[in-house]
Amino acid sequence: MEYDNKNIVLNELIGLRVKVVKSLDKKQAGTSGTVIDETKNTIVIEARKGTKKVIKKISVFKFYSGKHAFIVDGKEINFRPDERIEKGLKFYKRREI
Repeated sequence: MEYDNKNIVLNELIGLRVKVVKSLDKKQAGTSGTVIDETKNTIVIEARKGTKKVIKKISVFKFYSGKHAFIVDGKEINFRPDERIEKGLKFYKRREI
């Protein structure tokens, strides 16, 4: 699957590299690594210093896919992974390619 700025909010995030570019929780800001799990409210990141749970709705993420990077507000992906296609369409329609 090739990711783009529009479809990133609908697709699988596990396995992508990620960086938390902004968060209301200062301890979570700057966390980077690989997404290893996801729940409705959190993304679990395998970082250099262990596993970190990051709260989606208070964070802004930068996901990396190949040479491309995509900024995603956590509110756009604050769904269970299996509900993302159904509920995330409103965010998909607002994003630009």
